[in-house]
Amino acid sequence: MENEETTNAANSEQEIQQEASASSLGFQDRINLAELQQAVEKLKQELAKVIIGQHDFIELLIVSLLSNGHVLIEGVPGIAKTITAKLFAKAFKTDFSRIQFTPDLMPSDVLGTSVLNMKTSEFEFKKGPIFSNMVLIDEINRAPAKTQAALFEVMEEKQVTIDGIMYPMAPPFMVLATQNPVEQEGTYALPEAQLDRFLFKIKVDYPTFEEEVTILKTHHDRKMAKPMEVVTPVLTPEQLLDFKSKTQEVIIEDKILSYIAEIVTKTRTHPHLYLGGSPRASLAIMNASKAFAAISGRDFVTPEDIKKSLFPVLRHRIILSPEREMEGMTTENVIEMILQSVEIPR
Repeated sequence: MENEETTNAANSEQEIQQEASASSLGFQDRINLAELQQAVEKLKQELAKVIIGQHDFIELLIVSLLSNGHVLIEGVPGIAKTITAKLFAKAFKTDFSRIQFTPDLMPSDVLGTSVLNMKTSEFEFKKGPIFSNMVLIDEINRAPAKTQAALFEVMEEKQVTIDGIMYPMAPPFMVLATQNPVEQEGTYALPEAQLDRFLFKIKVDYPTFEEEVTILKTHHDRKMAKPMEVVTPVLTPEQLLDFKSKTQEVIIEDKILSYIAEIVTKTRTHPHLYLGGSPRASLAIMNASKAFAAISGRDFVTPEDIKKSLFPVLRHRIILSPEREMEGMTTENVIEMILQSVEIPR
């Protein structure tokens, strides 16, 4: 009996030593991501009250937000691009504004303008709709180059300079822009420099048959209730900033960084491409992969996180050669080819 107790005590002491050793070696999670995971699930459940399917779309929006990025949403009319963006913004206790881009829209309509105050005889700056936390730009490709250029500074540096005075944007700041790829009349191609400022280009597809049936049932059951009344805010700006900070702390090993660099470098020398990805693309993949790891509850990045990030990050940053474009090849085809040619780190 005494031998048995002695053995048990020895085993317990050994287990304690092993746990202490594992802890010292860093085998346990170094970042507590449980709260972030719960918040993401709660956010998805809230949006699922109205948005049926579109799981990848919503996940990419969340990842972009955690990565301090902006998103370009592309899809045909009527597949809930705008309503998803609006509901996503409403799920946070932050300011929201919507700008409908049109061919006659001027930069001052977006950024704001200086107005003469008759009482003081001085000019006062009246902020435009871009001064918000979540900004939805509907049909972004309908405004001319002059108005598109007004977004360059605010999207990259999160500030606006008017009459030599800098006006910083209050965090969090995110631009969600939509565009229709089918209708080309009255639209303008976005400059490459502006496209490069979007973290993701999200392509939204039609729902499946089962999802469409569920959409019809949901609308019927909701009766006269508007979608915006169904979704309630679930996250505060303070929580969001805390989650962003934790996301930045996610560990990424040198071999994973080399994996990212090798993939992006190959886009610059690939025979099927006229234009490859810039270092900003590499940074975007790294930041997005950290967010993918964080929402999965991991404090380290895996090659799978990189693969999830590649297509939405690169599809709008690389340009096919004219010959391959005429053959019907897509940027996704080339990204897949490059991905297959690069060895996965072990």
